[in-house]
Amino acid sequence: MNALQQIEQLGQSIWYDNISRALINSGELKKYVEEGLLGVTSNPTIFDKAISSSDDYDGQIRQLVAGNPSISTAEMIQSLMVSDIQMACDVLSAAFDRTRGRDGYVSIEVTPSKARNTSATIEEARLLWSQVNRKNLMIKIPATREGLPAIEQTIAEGININVTLIFSVDRYREVAAAYIAGLEKRIQSGKGVTQIASVASVFVSRIDTLVDDLLEKKMAATGTAGAERLRGLLGKSAVANTKMVYQAFNDIFRSARFKAISQKGATVQRPLWGSTGTKNPAYSDLLYVETLIGPHTVNTVPPATYAAILDHSKPTVTIENDLDTARAVLSGLAAAGIDMQWVTTKLEEDGVAAFEKSFDGLYKNLEKKRREFA
Repeated sequence: MNALQQIEQLGQSIWYDNISRALINSGELKKYVEEGLLGVTSNPTIFDKAISSSDDYDGQIRQLVAGNPSISTAEMIQSLMVSDIQMACDVLSAAFDRTRGRDGYVSIEVTPSKARNTSATIEEARLLWSQVNRKNLMIKIPATREGLPAIEQTIAEGININVTLIFSVDRYREVAAAYIAGLEKRIQSGKGVTQIASVASVFVSRIDTLVDDLLEKKMAATGTAGAERLRGLLGKSAVANTKMVYQAFNDIFRSARFKAISQKGATVQRPLWGSTGTKNPAYSDLLYVETLIGPHTVNTVPPATYAAILDHSKPTVTIENDLDTARAVLSGLAAAGIDMQWVTTKLEEDGVAAFEKSFDGLYKNLEKKRREFA
């Protein structure tokens, strides 16, 4: 039994945070599924890299331009993405069937520029759901303030949703509440909830990246004793914050309110740990994997982390270990003047902006190819 399969037995599903046509057509993705991979996530940055850095998509781009010279670049992007997602969904259908719909999902994100527009997000979620037309699809909606009502509405309509760009415990609670409200609305309308799946994607490593930078600046401006105290907080804020999210998950989905819905066949909205590749080479390459394993969770990992799991992971349930330490870390950050609310708000804003930048880059690259092929 490999490490992926061991982690699954402990209640966590490993998904792959990457997609490309080459990954699918080469049979590599199929091999991963046979190894125990249980899902795939994508985002505008991943698609920009896949489409802009290869000629794998040129044939379809030529066909789109030749078939409809007036097609917009945005429509071309969507068509390329939908094709990849459909093929990936078909590959993952084996995992979907094996787990009886618990896993086997592939995620596609709404256009980043719509992250602050509720109605536009709902409209595009409906369109993508219809275009991909696969039961093991998830539509990614950012957990912005404007995204919350879109989450509730799309869940009520029976669309599988991956809520992305969650950083704070408070925003996580709002996302879970939107999911439950959507299920309640659907039940009230006389429709079933047994086939609806959702995950709440909590970003991890980016918190350490920003908080560590703030700590290092404070260390440079303080005395030796103070600097040592702050040094002890480096690389610990992300895991501590994520463990508190899991505690909130337990509170919400063990509540009487959700129990009433679960009796109708609803499943929990699993927390998904995203951004779990280690960015600081001083930290373990499995820092954001081995510290966050637990029941009813997902971890979507980049290629290097996926390989590291198979190579040297030693899986054991850890998500509720050292909770007092996690609380002490967060208290220590507050005492040091690190405002976690400011940190998580900034990371949400930066995350939306980064995806918009990637989408803009992809748009410009496709505009160039369009002119060449025309």
